[in-house]
Amino acid sequence: MICTQCGTQNPDNGTYCVGCGQALQVAPPPQYAPPPQYAAPAVLDEAQDAEANKLMGILAYCGPLALVPFITKKDSPFAQYHAKQGMNLFVLWIGYTVVSFLLRLIKFTKVVNYGFWQDTISYTPWFVSLIIWVLGLGITILAIIGILAAVKGEKKELPLIGKIQIFK
Repeated sequence: MICTQCGTQNPDNGTYCVGCGQALQVAPPPQYAPPPQYAAPAVLDEAQDAEANKLMGILAYCGPLALVPFITKKDSPFAQYHAKQGMNLFVLWIGYTVVSFLLRLIKFTKVVNYGFWQDTISYTPWFVSLIIWVLGLGITILAIIGILAAVKGEKKELPLIGKIQIFK
């Protein structure tokens, strides 16, 4: 150990310089720091998590793309919340597709007489088409509400289906 005051060489276990009597300063042992790849992930608070995962929150309301944040962002409560809401909405959309297909099978038949021949026309009644349109509009509005909540960084339940937890 070398004295910083006078430059005298001292024994390694000495506390005072043998030349000038100055107290020797022992350098602290080096601190162990884990390599960067083994460092613990940074824990984000709720606002930082929402800001960092807004895109995943928006993606959650785009039909089957809700699987992307559901699978890839397991460590983000914000992304998982919106992914689960989006998966519920996607299941509702699948149900809507099946119901609208079945409703379109309801046909009215009309016989039209053209004078020298007759023809039959099959058509879906207007009220069935209206029901299908209103249901589709409702699902679209739910998706827009979810996207707006994700953009604002909020965890807002969707109306009607928000309390339903199909995915945990």
